[in-house]
Amino acid sequence: MAMKVVVNVCRLVLALTLVLSGFVKAVDPIGTQYKINDYLEAWGLYAIVGDTVTLLSSVLLSAIEFVMGICLLFAIRRRLVSRLVLVVMAFMTVLTLWLAIANPISDCGCFGDAIKLTNWQTFWKNIVLLVCAAVVCARPLDMVRFISKTNQWIVTNYSVVFIMAVSGYSLYLLPMFDFRPYHVGADIRQGMDMPEDAEQPQFETTFILEKDGEKKEFTADNYPDSTWTFVDSKTVQLTEGYVPPIHDFSITTEEGDDITEEVIGDKGYTFLLIAPHLEQADDSRLDRINEIYDYAQEQGYPFYCLTASSDNARQRWRNITGAEYPYCTTDETTLKTMIRSNPGLMLLKDGKVIRKWSHNKLPYQEVLTERLEKLEIGKMPKESTSGKILNIVMWFVLPLVLLTFADRLWAWTTWLKKKKRSRKKISTLKQKTKMRKKIVAGNWKMNMNLQEGVALAKELNEALAADKPNCDVVICTPFIHLATVAGILDASTIGLGAENCADKEKGAYTGEVSAEMVKSTGAQYVILGHSERREYYKETPEILKEKVLLALKNGLKVIFCIGESLDEREAGKQNEVVKAELEGSVFNLSAEEFKNIIIAYEPIWAIGTGKTATSEQAEEIHAYIRSIIADKYGKELADETSILYGGSCKASNAPELFAKPDIDGGLIGGASLKCADFKGIIDAWK
Repeated sequence: MAMKVVVNVCRLVLALTLVLSGFVKAVDPIGTQYKINDYLEAWGLYAIVGDTVTLLSSVLLSAIEFVMGICLLFAIRRRLVSRLVLVVMAFMTVLTLWLAIANPISDCGCFGDAIKLTNWQTFWKNIVLLVCAAVVCARPLDMVRFISKTNQWIVTNYSVVFIMAVSGYSLYLLPMFDFRPYHVGADIRQGMDMPEDAEQPQFETTFILEKDGEKKEFTADNYPDSTWTFVDSKTVQLTEGYVPPIHDFSITTEEGDDITEEVIGDKGYTFLLIAPHLEQADDSRLDRINEIYDYAQEQGYPFYCLTASSDNARQRWRNITGAEYPYCTTDETTLKTMIRSNPGLMLLKDGKVIRKWSHNKLPYQEVLTERLEKLEIGKMPKESTSGKILNIVMWFVLPLVLLTFADRLWAWTTWLKKKKRSRKKISTLKQKTKMRKKIVAGNWKMNMNLQEGVALAKELNEALAADKPNCDVVICTPFIHLATVAGILDASTIGLGAENCADKEKGAYTGEVSAEMVKSTGAQYVILGHSERREYYKETPEILKEKVLLALKNGLKVIFCIGESLDEREAGKQNEVVKAELEGSVFNLSAEEFKNIIIAYEPIWAIGTGKTATSEQAEEIHAYIRSIIADKYGKELADETSILYGGSCKASNAPELFAKPDIDGGLIGGASLKCADFKGIIDAWK
């Protein structure tokens, strides 16, 4: 229980981190693209990879992170997703270790501009997440599902559509959440201020001086007299100190004049057309840009185009647009930080950012009918951050919460109905189970020599004679034991069976034992179709069909084994596997012949592994097996057919398994080799 809690805590930590990381990247895909470009530059690959590829990578990266987080949160495809997350975290941990040591980039960008971490902080964060991923990957099935498997596709697909829509919205317009220092409402002057009590960067200067051929280093505190000759000096920064959020904002005209203070100090409105690279700028909205410039000219508002492009690129833009607005130079990184659009439009008033527009959503001329002081676009937008969060909740979180609630409510009501039906079924099955036998059969396999087998048979005889079983008991022994053990057993208490028989009636088949020979020893049962015979000796459905017919012809009752492998169980194919095995070998029988068939369901993944199907899993497939027998031979015969469970059944779990209405006993392997263990299982029927 404690480990399950640990797994789910780790799962939630990973899920929330991945969801947050994916979302903040999705709301700013261009910012993520810039960060990818930084990595490519550090690796010397930027010139090879185009912007289209890096932008697509940005969108896909955010979607993958977000959807992985949602899948973890809802425990969707638990094994696959947990392994994928472990691989991703292992890769990211190695990458961030390189970042921390080499420091080619100051910020890894894992949370975009929302949360800034140093490279070492990012590395240690990833170490924690890697440990969480390892814990979850080790025990994926301990993750508690919040939604049933049948509805998981809705969560996955809706999450993909949502996160891609967020990226598309942010690309076409602007990021719905702006974490940068130039967001709407930001005061640029205030962002540039250095607080009086702010920690200043600390430097230490060392002077190298020479005297009489000897060079020595001195600081300002122990600087020597004038007899020493100055040679060199070096200055080292000891501490970084405070860096204001806006520290690289400057506007220089084409004439070389710095007009930064003039722009941010203007008490009125100022339009800034921002285009980091005019040669790459989108020119599909040139008319609207010119209309806004003409409006600014008419109303007396300053209008500047800020760019980092060369004179040639500016002149080309002038030729394309025919615009006459002044061009100014601003740092490329600053421009990219100011607005995620090339070009984009920013409106300032008294140094504050009032509005920002993508080139896809510039204001129409019909809106610019009066002075900005009287227009809505001249005021701070009414939509707040809390309003945007509410939109996310309404469009994404709330639908998933409602779906989860509806799913859990449906599961609960289904469980109640099933429980109610089970009560009725159990009450009716109490009568029906009287019609079908409760059986515990032991399969000795290739264990014990003749003397050991005889000794165990005698011990079982005595134990069950002293304490009568409440079920039929059968032991299936190797061929060499049959005749001897038959003479020892009390046939009224313990039945005898063989572990196999030949698919031929008689003839030159050296080493084979026919069904007639088995019957002649005094045996009444034979095990056919065991998974070990299917796997090791390649027994096909056709071979087993022949064996079944010969066994029935010679008056033997057949314990017929069916079951799926681990891969088939994980793929959800267990039902079709067991159905195919029945159809291939025993559904050719008449109803009268089928009455001598005992079905043993043995999940191959549980045989000899110590793993056991849960009682619910076993009951579910036993009920399914009974239903397909009913489809073939009718409900009455299905109710009479004994279906045993055969997969690491022990005295400890037998009572829980045998309590299920469709489980009529067990086919026991290793636990049948010791009298006490076998009797413990037999006693489960009491």
